[in-house]
Amino acid sequence: MRRTWFPLVGLVAISLSACADIQNSPKQSAGTLVGAGLGALAGSQIGSGSGQLAATAIGTLLGAWAGSEVGKSLDRADRLAAAQATHNALEHTPTGAATTWRNPDTGHAGSVTPLRTYQAGGRDCRDFEQTLFIDGQAETVRSTACRQPDGTWRVQG
Repeated sequence: MRRTWFPLVGLVAISLSACADIQNSPKQSAGTLVGAGLGALAGSQIGSGSGQLAATAIGTLLGAWAGSEVGKSLDRADRLAAAQATHNALEHTPTGAATTWRNPDTGHAGSVTPLRTYQAGGRDCRDFEQTLFIDGQAETVRSTACRQPDGTWRVQG
């Protein structure tokens, strides 16, 4: 029974530490929280039983760390540019072609490349790769987004 609480306790601890520090570094704190949530979601999809609990806990911690690192580097303008590039790529860019963005104020940049387009559950979906270039370092993430009934794209876990 004690093992089932480990991922929850880890997520709460990370959340509380992020909340305590949110005034000093809101981007990093938000990145930590988002990363922890996505890491927990990814980890929960692996294995079963106690193995799934361990994967969820590890996913939470790794996601929190990765989100923290990215979050402390991206400002609001970076996030808006990345979101607009992602929307444009999903909406208009052919598979295999990149949509890029760059913030001249921070020097940060990125690209979004659709990898595959398909139907799932009657919805249009696209697998895509997003790369961020921050201080000369590249971080790449692969995701899937599906079109919602209202026409917007929603990233799937």
